[in-house]
Amino acid sequence: MPTLTKLYSMKEAALHNTPDDCWIVVDGKIYDVTKYLEDHPGGADVLLEVTGKDGTEEFDDAGHSKDAKELMKDYFIGELDLDETPDIPELEVYRKEQDMDFASKLLANAGQYWAIPVAAIGISAIVAILYARKQ
Repeated sequence: MPTLTKLYSMKEAALHNTPDDCWIVVDGKIYDVTKYLEDHPGGADVLLEVTGKDGTEEFDDAGHSKDAKELMKDYFIGELDLDETPDIPELEVYRKEQDMDFASKLLANAGQYWAIPVAAIGISAIVAILYARKQ
């Protein structure tokens, strides 16, 4: 049966970077080694160099024994959340409504509704012809 562990982001682990609050990350697991600083055989400075950071490479380079790896279980507090996704704000779309009068709307739609200008020209031509005949 799998064990459920708390997930922490690297950003959260980085906040614990002092001798009074010392977290390290090794192989994707997070350890609170604050109480172990004084007992560490290599000295507290070795742990403080990687506090709040990923110390996997440094841990592997030091060649720790099986007993040391077993001792780490006592300080395990959670795992690194590898599936971190940044918070992306939802996009809001706004449409600016323009207040147009009738003439502006007519001109804006003249290209789409070609019959309107053609009818206006035709009516004007007929009125002009009728007016010319009367005189």
